[in-house]
Amino acid sequence: MPEALGNFAIVWLDPWLLFLTAAGTLAGIYVGAIPGLSVTMAASILISFTFKWPVNDALALIAGVFVGGVYGGSRTAILLNIPGAPSAIATALEGYPMAKRGEAGEAIGLTTVMSVFGGFVGILALATIAPAISSFALKFQSRDYLLLGLIGILLVGTLSGESFAKGVFAGALGVLIGMVGLDPMTAEGRFTFGTITLMGGIPYVAAMIGFFGVAEALVQLHTLDVPAIKQKIDRIVPRFSDIKRYFWLAIRASGIGTIIGALPGTGGDIAALLAYDHAKRTTKNPKVPFGEGAKEGLVAPETANNAAVGGAFIPMLTLGIPGDAVTAVIIGALFIHGLKPGPLLLTETPHLFWFMVGSLTLANLFLLVFGLTGIKVFTKIVECPKAILIPLIIVLSAVGTYAIQNNPVDIYWMLLFGVVGYFMKTYGFPVGPVILGVILGPMMDANYRRAMIGARGDVGTFLWDFLSHPISLVLTVAFLTMLVSQTPLWRFARSRLRHQNA
Repeated sequence: MPEALGNFAIVWLDPWLLFLTAAGTLAGIYVGAIPGLSVTMAASILISFTFKWPVNDALALIAGVFVGGVYGGSRTAILLNIPGAPSAIATALEGYPMAKRGEAGEAIGLTTVMSVFGGFVGILALATIAPAISSFALKFQSRDYLLLGLIGILLVGTLSGESFAKGVFAGALGVLIGMVGLDPMTAEGRFTFGTITLMGGIPYVAAMIGFFGVAEALVQLHTLDVPAIKQKIDRIVPRFSDIKRYFWLAIRASGIGTIIGALPGTGGDIAALLAYDHAKRTTKNPKVPFGEGAKEGLVAPETANNAAVGGAFIPMLTLGIPGDAVTAVIIGALFIHGLKPGPLLLTETPHLFWFMVGSLTLANLFLLVFGLTGIKVFTKIVECPKAILIPLIIVLSAVGTYAIQNNPVDIYWMLLFGVVGYFMKTYGFPVGPVILGVILGPMMDANYRRAMIGARGDVGTFLWDFLSHPISLVLTVAFLTMLVSQTPLWRFARSRLRHQNA
């Protein structure tokens, strides 16, 4: 234990490592806040500069970028309704309505504190129960990931306001967009119409920026004469009463984020979605309805996606399996530096494990400091006249989209999705489920194919597998329950039951 504490404290006692962690966290916040500049891209670029660095220096910087980048996406989600990352989509649903009421400062302060709280819970899980959670994560088969994707598509119905059907339609549209490109198994073109341009698929970042950024800018053209809302920034640090009220929700959301983060290939996107749905289902009487600025809808996803950071490190460090895209990049950095993430890591290089725990903890503290500063500057964005702000949003959206692949075709996709998103918003179709469908679609497709191969192509065996394994059975029951609960028959039965009990 003393040796573990010593390795944990290395990053805290070395001024240079302190500086690298702080710089990485600050850079991550602002990179994450720019739509299109993902934390995965930032980590990839950083690793190219750290090949010749000492391993501690490289990992301290990357840990800071990871923690800051996951949080940073909430800034533009709240202020402009443009999620800086897919994990901030749920945050935009409640944060942007708060900003329109002049409560952007309070929303950002609440998300900062709850993000830090969730981050600490995820790190605590990493430090204490990493082997147990990793062993559980290994039990998930391809069919279980398929069920998780299907549940995610159904969950988008809870994000769609009054109409579950419109939410599912939007999610299905996203899955269709995600299917464009080369088949992952056969390398044949799907929905490419014979064009080389579509062979590489449609970047989800272009879709995300188009459906959120450009579509919102087009919608705002109808309200150019409406004066900008003056933001209240007299209170940034959340009230203690709010923290106390949402404490148990934050605990539950942190658990969801940690477990989902530990499942290889999932990450903060699905964790935030599941936590938001959990908050919506368990909050009986919110002060503000969901979709109109409910604080519960900010607390749950922001706590969960930051808890998923610690969760994602669990399979990476203990099994050598990346929990998400960023940890996949970090695994590459570890191999480059001569390290071997996996079961032998804790026995051969235990100092690295505890150094990573220390770096993530320190980065989380810097997140609290940097997250609660600079808010006044950020909130000025919302107060900018719309005649200036709307062209600026479109220009920044184009820059962020182009920066991903340096491909001008992506900008055309962004504009097309912006127009489609505008009409969807006009006719009451939610755009959030589209992006979630784009993200979940390829995962569902790949895992369906693997599950079918495992069943040797036999449909009966394939279906029986969903009922003959405990994890699959639980997820199948959850999926069917969610499906049935959205039918008119279910609502009729519930109303009759309540009438009888009354």
